[in-house]
Amino acid sequence: MKDKQYAVLGLGVFGSTIATTLSQYDCEVIAIDKDIACVERIADEVTKAAVANTTDLEQLRALGIGDIDVAIIAIGTHLEEAVLTTMNVKELGVPYIIAKAKNRQFSTILEKVGANRVIRAEKDMGVRVAKSLLRKSIVDLVELDEDYSLVEINAPVEWIGKSFQILNVRQVYHINVIGVKDNEDKMSLNIGANYIVKKGDRFFVIGKTDDLEKFDYYTK
Repeated sequence: MKDKQYAVLGLGVFGSTIATTLSQYDCEVIAIDKDIACVERIADEVTKAAVANTTDLEQLRALGIGDIDVAIIAIGTHLEEAVLTTMNVKELGVPYIIAKAKNRQFSTILEKVGANRVIRAEKDMGVRVAKSLLRKSIVDLVELDEDYSLVEINAPVEWIGKSFQILNVRQVYHINVIGVKDNEDKMSLNIGANYIVKKGDRFFVIGKTDDLEKFDYYTK
């Protein structure tokens, strides 16, 4: 299966950060902006960087946007430009579109014209910071998509001294433990049912974000 191809349209702080971060993980990224300075700033860090008017359908077609798997519309302050860009990307057949919006009204409009997911950057970050302050067991959380996350957790008090066979975390918490790092930072991805949880262990866990947050709320 081929790797996903991404297009980032709009290279302010938000867009350029997404573009360069995806590139650091060896993703194929096309970065587009109408400002040549923004394009030149990250040209060496992405697969392809282009100066273009994203409201012009034919310019996007010429850049191959129709072959992209995911488009990120990072034009959060100019509604008309963001709407036209989203509509163009949708018309070109991009299957998944993420758009940035500055408020709820923008979000509603962008969803109606074709965005699959709308990010309100300041609001979403505020919620994320607040949740991070409330977490007890979760050390770090990475959203894999809209529903699933990968987290690093400290061993809950009630786990210590028990085996995974007894804990039965998949059935009890609906989460999957995929790795463990001990208090000497030694990593292991081979965790059997007989593994005994020790104080200082940190686990890497995948699950639905809602289930992970419930797990964090109910554990000590």
